Amino acid sequence: MSVTGADGPLPPLVADAMVIHHFAKADRLDVLGACVSTLTTTHIVAKEVDKYSDQYPSLRSTADLEWLRVLPQDTDEELIAFGQWANLLGADEHNVGEASVFTAAEIHGLVAITDDRDATRVGRAQGLEIHGTVWFLTRLHRLGKMTLVEICGHVDTLRSTGMRLPCTGNELPDWASRRGLL
Repeated sequence: MSVTGADGPLPPLVADAMVIHHFAKADRLDVLGACVSTLTTTHIVAKEVDKYSDQYPSLRSTADLEWLRVLPQDTDEELIAFGQWANLLGADEHNVGEASVFTAAEIHGLVAITDDRDATRVGRAQGLEIHGTVWFLTRLHRLGKMTLVEICGHVDTLRSTGMRLPCTGNELPDWASRRGLL
């Protein structure tokens, strides 16, 4: 399996609530902040994450994260694209964040990070570049920002918060190698 942009710098990313929520819940937002100069999300995602901030050991608000850029998505182009993505995803309350992330990816040329398999399938069918948290962590490893032991530990820590990832930390090296991620 070929991975787009597997070599070279980390592309500009836009993350959904699931990613930010679980890193916050695991008290690992420092990992995100230390490894990316900027991570983008949307106002819909930021609002969704902030709704649960009382569950996060180290976060009062996404506004506190200097490295997190929040897109307001208030232009006509963005609003039209959001409506289209909401229709494609069947956006109920559950998929509104993914619709906003896919809008940002499409309009601003960002790579979407989500672990929602159904949304990923729809977004990729429409031509978006979308990856999950394990891809993100293995990219950080390939860039020398994290050791393999660290990313395996982060996978287990994230899974302990209820995040659904395709492998455990112990399984990650084999799983990622078979997919060309390591």
